[in-house]
Amino acid sequence: MPTPSPDRPLPAPAADDVIALASGQKVAVRTYGHKKAGDCLPLVVHFHGGAFISGSLDSGCTVAHLLAAAGARVVSVAYPLAPEHPFPQPLEIGYGVLQWAWRHRVRLAGKGAPVYLAGEEAGGNLAAGVCMMARDQRHPPLAGQILLSPMLDPCVGTPSLRAATGTATDCKWAQGWHLFLRSAHDAQHPYAVPSAAQRLAGLPPTLVLVGQDDPMRDEALAYAARLESAGLEVARHVFDKARQWPDALLQPDPRPCPCADEVQAQFQRFFATTRCRSELKP
Repeated sequence: MPTPSPDRPLPAPAADDVIALASGQKVAVRTYGHKKAGDCLPLVVHFHGGAFISGSLDSGCTVAHLLAAAGARVVSVAYPLAPEHPFPQPLEIGYGVLQWAWRHRVRLAGKGAPVYLAGEEAGGNLAAGVCMMARDQRHPPLAGQILLSPMLDPCVGTPSLRAATGTATDCKWAQGWHLFLRSAHDAQHPYAVPSAAQRLAGLPPTLVLVGQDDPMRDEALAYAARLESAGLEVARHVFDKARQWPDALLQPDPRPCPCADEVQAQFQRFFATTRCRSELKP
C-alpha cells in the first residue's frame, strides 16, 4: 500500500451509518477502508478522543484514516459523551458496537478477519476498557488493542502531564475525568480505569504509541510495563518528533498528522505480527 504524503489527502470515509445494537440502541458509526472480493483485512473498532466530554467522528478521522491506510477496515464509533452519559454508558455502547462488528466481520473485512480495538486519548481508555469487557465475557476473541496516548490516570499527576500543563490552573483532562466518573467508587472499576485493574491476564497483544513530549506519555508507558510484567505481549513506541500529541491526533483534518508515516508503519507491523497468531487460534 502506498505511503501517505503530506501533500496528498488520505481517502475519504467509505460510509456514515447508524447501526442497531443487540440492546436496541442505535449508534452512529463511520466506516473506513475498502474490501475487495477475497480480502481478509484487520477489522478495527475505533474510539475517538476528546477527554470523555468532546470529540466526534470528525475529530477521530486522523487516526481512523491512518488505520485504514495501514490496510485495516475501520468502524469508528460516535459513543455518548459525559456529563450526560458518564461511565459506564460509553463502555456499554462500545462493547455493543464490538459485538455488532464481530457479527458482521465477514461482510466488513472478509472471512477470518482478525478483530482489534483502537483509540486515542480518552478513546484509548475506552478501547482498553472494552478489551477487558470482551475478555471477561469471553467474546468476541480479539487479535489486539492499539492505544495512542491513552488517558489512563484519573489522578492527572504524572510528571509528563505536569510538564505539559505547566502553571495552568485549568486542565481539560482533569475536567474530563471528573465528569466521566460519577464517584470515587467508579475510579476503582477496572473498566473505567484499566491501568488500575488487578487482573490483566487474558488480554490480547497491545500496541502503545506516545510522543516524547506527550502529556499521556508516563501513564501510557506505565500501563505497557504493567501488561508486560503480567506476561502479556506488548509493543511500545515513543515518537521523538511528534508535536502536540495527543491534540494533533484529534484534529478533524484529512491530511496526515505529524509522524503519520511512522504511525502507519507501527500499525502495519502490529497487524502483521498479531494477525498471524490470531489465525492460528481454533
